[in-house]
Amino acid sequence: MFKNKVIASLVGAALLGACSQSESPAPTAVDAAPAVAAVDSQRIANAAEEPEMWLTYGGSYDETRHSSLASINGDTVQNLGVDWVYTMDKPRGAEATPIVVDGVMYVTGSWSIVYAVDARTGEELWTYDPEVSGEDAVKGCCDVVNRGVAVHDGKVFVGVFDGRLEALDAATGEVLWSNVTVDQSKPYTITGAPRVFKDKVIIGNSGAELGVRGYVTAYNVEDGGLEWRFYTVPNPNKEPDGAASDAIFAKLANDTWGDTGAWTTDGGGGTAWDSIVYDTVNDQVLIGVGNGSPWNAAIRDPEGDFGGAYDNLFLSSILALDADTGAYRWHYQTTPRDQWDYTATQQMVLAELPLGVNGEARRVVMQAPKNGFFYVLDAADGELLSATPFSEQNWTTGEVDENGRPVITEEAIALNNMVVIPGPTGAHNWHPMSFNPDTGLVYIPTNLPLPYVYAVNDASRNAKSIWNTGYDSASAWAYEYPKGTIAYTQTLDGGSLVAWDPVAGEPAWIVPFPQAFNGGTLSTDGGLVFQGNKRGEFVAYDAQTGDRVWSQRLVGDAAAAPMTYELDGEQYVSVLSGWGNVSMMIYGAALEKPVTAEPGRIVTFKLGGNADLPSPLDYLVVESPKASLVGDADTWQLGMQRFAENCQFCHGAYAISSGVIPDLRWSAISANEDSWASVVGDGALTGNGMVGFSDIINDDEIEAIRHYVLRQAWLAVENGTADAPAVAAAGDQ
Repeated sequence: MFKNKVIASLVGAALLGACSQSESPAPTAVDAAPAVAAVDSQRIANAAEEPEMWLTYGGSYDETRHSSLASINGDTVQNLGVDWVYTMDKPRGAEATPIVVDGVMYVTGSWSIVYAVDARTGEELWTYDPEVSGEDAVKGCCDVVNRGVAVHDGKVFVGVFDGRLEALDAATGEVLWSNVTVDQSKPYTITGAPRVFKDKVIIGNSGAELGVRGYVTAYNVEDGGLEWRFYTVPNPNKEPDGAASDAIFAKLANDTWGDTGAWTTDGGGGTAWDSIVYDTVNDQVLIGVGNGSPWNAAIRDPEGDFGGAYDNLFLSSILALDADTGAYRWHYQTTPRDQWDYTATQQMVLAELPLGVNGEARRVVMQAPKNGFFYVLDAADGELLSATPFSEQNWTTGEVDENGRPVITEEAIALNNMVVIPGPTGAHNWHPMSFNPDTGLVYIPTNLPLPYVYAVNDASRNAKSIWNTGYDSASAWAYEYPKGTIAYTQTLDGGSLVAWDPVAGEPAWIVPFPQAFNGGTLSTDGGLVFQGNKRGEFVAYDAQTGDRVWSQRLVGDAAAAPMTYELDGEQYVSVLSGWGNVSMMIYGAALEKPVTAEPGRIVTFKLGGNADLPSPLDYLVVESPKASLVGDADTWQLGMQRFAENCQFCHGAYAISSGVIPDLRWSAISANEDSWASVVGDGALTGNGMVGFSDIINDDEIEAIRHYVLRQAWLAVENGTADAPAVAAAGDQ
């Protein structure tokens, strides 16, 4: 469904800065107006000549997220203020980077809703809601987020959460074509931004935590016709798919997998859910490939080992594909036979570094993936130039061998309840980094140390669960813990902004932060680095020293990467703000206090801006148990196990919610066995995204989860972090 608040002719007028409300109604034809969003591959390739625009997700094809604009600089930044705020339709995570073309901003919010606004004023031009079903939310590992759009030749392309790729008329938001890119009967989603190159638009997918097979697909920008597809893991029978990947699997990759194991039934994983980069110099597309499905390599591919023969290509790899045909060119695997969820989907940056003969410039691709190493590869052939830890890690010795393989410790291979650093959230997650060619530094939002116990037991091998990791999801939790435990866990959270020198292989400076999952970065010729953080601040740092030179409090957090543009000689900086994403879903216990779900917002700044931000909504939840304590140690233990396997990914570890999703401890539904069963088992609230789980959790387990949730509610009372009911809570009903 699209909503047109300002008609197509008004969009054209907006491009000239002269809007009128008296134009005639928009035509109903579905042909895109080429005068609007007049972007082609050549224009994106020459993005450096138009620094006043932000034409593609990473700012340019090289995805450096660096701008040569400099009006906002160390001398003027103190005059930076909010110029306008646009409030989106729905709450949840806001992860997109806006695109600005000729005075119009295109951006996505949660649930894949697309917004077009006047980049000068924030006035809404149109919105498009793809009307994703609430029940699809359960397919997402990490909230119903979307990281942005692509724009080309009068069209806006969006990857929809339920697996569609759609082309919209940039003038009206009307759908021009729509392709279902996945098998929607399986737990596929799309959260990443499409990329456009030549006459193609390319998209990947998500879902490896739940059990799917990854691939990327290139479509024709005009009519959505299939151009090519490349699978990132083998056909389960090791047979051809009729895809661009067939040749390399027959030649190389099939032999890196055994013939049995969960990969043959659960897809194998390898989803390409974020970074896709078009290399104009080498006419190739770089694909960041994700983790295995299941994570546990011994279950995924029991015939293999870590000796090198069973690396499970192309999991956790950087892949280079021919842009025209999708044919394989080269790959580098960052984590062979990954069993720790160390994706290589994190942002890739193309740049020229003095790493050639006699210090000559060499075109490289840089990546700081989850595994804690910073990689520099030759962009033409994938030769490893350097691999250096940028973060604390203990899964390797900190080195790579003569073949470019990480030297993995025996403890990390065997696991045996080892506390592995980093954990599955990674040393660096999806939050984009930026590269300033003048300072020569890469600005990385890192997570430290966020360890994890990859525990294996019989239950994790056999119990039905919506997640498909092959590990015991409850290994790090207990149904009882002493007072102060939650406060202590908050001290384990942490992150930093690291200015990394990719030539020297060391940090130039580090700004520590008490929480992880801080926002992506933007660097500018004004000598600044902009970043949002988990506390809801938007901050400017000195790019050379890391000194904090300016900040502004936002209403929500700012996990998304900011961007900048210029209109009428004035520089603007925009960032999305909103409560959500994986850290807010799982790690509610890491917050000092819960938040109230806010709609996403675009917050735009300029020098002299003096607009007001809305006040945050009050948190009105009464934090007290809604029923008396029920159950015993056995049911609490069972409930904890099944909660951890199926519920914590939305409602939070320890059953402690951030507030973005209802905290079950304080829900009236927890007071009544029948009400609880109707929601958790039968899906009475499916329309809200709470599907029924009766197909994987039996009645006794559903009730055990309720007992566990009530135990957590009363434990909070005992530990002094919640209040006892004003009147005696109802007994078990």
